[in-house]
Amino acid sequence: MTVKIAHTAELQKFFEEAAGFTNDGGNSRLKTIVLRVLQDTARIIEDLEISEDEFWKAVDYLNRLGGRSEAGLLVAGLGLEHFLDLLQDAKDAQIGLTGGTPRTIEGPLYVAGAPLYEGECRMDDGSEEGVATVMFLEGQVFDPQGQPLAGATVDLWHANTKGTYSFFDQSQSEYNLRRRIITDAEGRYRARSIVPSGYGCDPQGPTQECLDLLGRHGQRPAHIHFFISAPGHRHLTTQINLSGDKYLWDDFAYATREGLVGEVEFLEDAEGRRAELKFDFQLQQAPDAAAQQRSQRPRALQNA
Repeated sequence: MTVKIAHTAELQKFFEEAAGFTNDGGNSRLKTIVLRVLQDTARIIEDLEISEDEFWKAVDYLNRLGGRSEAGLLVAGLGLEHFLDLLQDAKDAQIGLTGGTPRTIEGPLYVAGAPLYEGECRMDDGSEEGVATVMFLEGQVFDPQGQPLAGATVDLWHANTKGTYSFFDQSQSEYNLRRRIITDAEGRYRARSIVPSGYGCDPQGPTQECLDLLGRHGQRPAHIHFFISAPGHRHLTTQINLSGDKYLWDDFAYATREGLVGEVEFLEDAEGRRAELKFDFQLQQAPDAAAQQRSQRPRALQNA
């Protein structure tokens, strides 16, 4: 027999107390959110007849997820980070703010404070020379009217040939494959780097454990992350997903979107094999000052 108590006045009063509504301290916004979480969790337990064993297994899973710092990976894998993009797209459309390069997920592997260069730079430290394919990446940043944006900041980062990122992979040098480039007078940025590899979730980690139970893989295509910013323009969080990758349109993190596929051209000459990739970005006008800044999401900082 199914017992239903989540909707009773007594339980609602109890949850209001647990969420802090019976005191004058704390944060009112957080109280409202916690109350909703408690109410919805209780309804899920009742409606789906969650057993005590299942409940405590979920609690243990959350402990392990946090212990491995994989919460950011799981929210991407479950499509919640992509949902935030879709929600913002819908909000933009509602106020008539359209155009520009599409946004897509940031992912959990950004590190603040990368070296800053004017116009062009080299991104790799040479540690994979002879193994990696050299990649020349360039493009322009444009304003909403299609005019080149000088002085824009192109903050980019990507994985090495093993699919790992500096800082999180302690075997790599500081800020390897992480740079910030200020665009030149024609809005151009240029970088010499290496062709990155895609990556998969740790097969032994809690994110892949969840995906396995959902019958899903945890693979990402090769990609390059970007923050693009310029005074008076809306901050853009996006990434280029590289053409030809097996997982280009089967990304477990749902980051590939129309308009964000980078066409890589591989060339062979006397100096060896290399790749060339050209990709331009167009920014939107900022509707307010806050839109010029990236979100306040907590991020890693080298040597913090």
